[in-house]
Amino acid sequence: MSAKTISIIIVTVLLTIFLMVNTEPVDFDFLVATVPVSKLLVIGICIIIGFIIGFVVGRPRKTVSSYDDEIEKHQPVSNKKELSDEDRDYIS
Repeated sequence: MSAKTISIIIVTVLLTIFLMVNTEPVDFDFLVATVPVSKLLVIGICIIIGFIIGFVVGRPRKTVSSYDDEIEKHQPVSNKKELSDEDRDYIS
């Protein structure tokens, strides 16, 4: 197993233990009503929302070079610039 897999298993086990220990009800104020809710439910929902936000924020974004590639795909063939023989010699 890789270190990443082991660390994910350890964090999952610790999170599960943490949630199972905190099962007593707490009063949750929602707008005008107070509702008794299990701590497990409140903490679990907060963790899930945190993972979703982290996933959305952590996604790779399109870079400037990928936008340039998109622009080149939509240009007519005559507007694309070809390398000169001198440029090809310099690169290689």
